[in-house]
Amino acid sequence: MGNAVNHYLKPDVTPGPDVVPSFDPMLGFESRKERVMIATQEEMESVKLPLENRDYCAHKLIAYQACRSDKFPFVYQCAHEKHEYLTCEYEDYVLRMKEFERERRLLERQKRLNKAA
Repeated sequence: MGNAVNHYLKPDVTPGPDVVPSFDPMLGFESRKERVMIATQEEMESVKLPLENRDYCAHKLIAYQACRSDKFPFVYQCAHEKHEYLTCEYEDYVLRMKEFERERRLLERQKRLNKAA
């Protein structure tokens, strides 16, 4: 909600939803791990995972769906796998929001430095 207002008021320092980061990912960090996909493309295709679910948590979703099919009428036994998947999705969401905020702050910093120069 606030992002739409901020995008209207400060369009030059608010990154859009589909913008690729324009700053070095290591800027301000001494060491930072790169995120890697654990599930391969072949695994995701073999279980017919929809495109919208092919993210960094796909391996947890594959395990959850396998558990549901193995223990079918008693799917409540897969609560642990479901919790792991939903936790992964939440942590991915938080990380994406942190990256968005980092990009926004770096754009504001760049604008401020350009104005001072």
